[in-house]
Amino acid sequence: RPASQQNSDVFEKQMKKIIVILFVLLSVRLSAQNLYFPPNTGNTWDTLAPQSLGYCQASIDSLYNFLERNNTKAFILLKGGKIVLEKYFGLHTQNTPWQWASAGKTITSMMVGIAQQEGFLSINDTTSKYIGKGWTNCSVLQEDKITIRNQLSMTSGLDDGVADPYCTIDTCLIFKANAGTRWAYHNAPYTLLDSVIESATGQSLNTYTSLKLKNPTGMTGAFLSIGFNNTYYSTARSMARFGLLILNKGKWNGNIILSDTNYYNQMLNTSQLLNKSYGYLWWLNGKTSFMVPSSQFVFNGSICPNAPTDLVSAMGKGGQFLNIIPSQQLVWLRMGDDPTNALVPFLFNNDIWQYINRLPCSTSTVNSTNIEEALVKLFPNPCKHELYLNSHETQSKIELFTFQGQCIKSFDVITKESKIEIEDLPNAFYFIKVYFQNGQVWNGRFIKY
Repeated sequence: RPASQQNSDVFEKQMKKIIVILFVLLSVRLSAQNLYFPPNTGNTWDTLAPQSLGYCQASIDSLYNFLERNNTKAFILLKGGKIVLEKYFGLHTQNTPWQWASAGKTITSMMVGIAQQEGFLSINDTTSKYIGKGWTNCSVLQEDKITIRNQLSMTSGLDDGVADPYCTIDTCLIFKANAGTRWAYHNAPYTLLDSVIESATGQSLNTYTSLKLKNPTGMTGAFLSIGFNNTYYSTARSMARFGLLILNKGKWNGNIILSDTNYYNQMLNTSQLLNKSYGYLWWLNGKTSFMVPSSQFVFNGSICPNAPTDLVSAMGKGGQFLNIIPSQQLVWLRMGDDPTNALVPFLFNNDIWQYINRLPCSTSTVNSTNIEEALVKLFPNPCKHELYLNSHETQSKIELFTFQGQCIKSFDVITKESKIEIEDLPNAFYFIKVYFQNGQVWNGRFIKY
């Protein structure tokens, strides 16, 4: 072929590549521009009519009724940054502060990332570099293996089975395994990240958070010391602002809060191979397996099967939820109380997602009911005395399992409606497996309280 023709082909290929790159960049930019950010002061916040998204009023009412029955205080749903749903229950109002509980861990994670981008620390540093030697009851060699990254990913190796897992005194921080080799939801090592931040930056946690996060985004609230814990309190709208910031990858209306994209990506992706559903103090959906607090058992499947796979969540005791779905530009939160005593009430979050999925009037474009849920209806959940299972197919066998995978109850049945007495079981999180005469098998989860 003539050289001129070959050059022309090369030029054409290069132009095509450039066009593709420009299209991708333009798409990303337009996506960011489509996000709305409320003013940093005042109560003005643009809204979006639920009907514009195809939401049915009957479904909205059903969601609100469910939330009210389950001791909810505040609920907000954002689409593209605009408020679609906002509801307060009882005496709670737009201006009432409430605890984030462990959902506040995600603020700490953000502040560690900001401190790192400003050169105050590296998450690969040992924790003792900032809070001194002897902060644990471990040997010097064992303690020196614990890094800030281990604190962020819940892999400190310290024993979470001590009498008080919140205790941050050195005598409570006992060696269990080498750092990085064991995942355990342990509050004390996480709480000490606050001391790491303060030592590294030379500022109190509240001061540093105000300067670097709250003031630029209009968030309000503060960390309050309660026992060994530092618990964040704020209004629901402040939690919504934080969710919008995370949705926009650490940028607020053109203002870059977290510029370290590597840290942002690490924070919201699997942080270790032990619990694939855990990032840096964030819970991740859509992974192949997950672990739960107070257990070393690895469960197959996704932590929130009713939700989109790209969901990232801040979750805390009492049902404090901040859910972010990048693919849908969706953020929703729930504040309130929860009748169970679960440290991280996964099931409750999953239950709310059933109602979220049913908001659109058209069920043809929304998977409003999980396939497994269509096979079996399990209620009430959480449960105290009797658990009921209704199914379309005839059941043949039922098995109950503990967190650790131990089968504690097994019995044969020939029915479509079963009742299981669970009053004798300790208060905990359990798994249930139902076998059917047609060969199908259903796996479910419930909380005994």
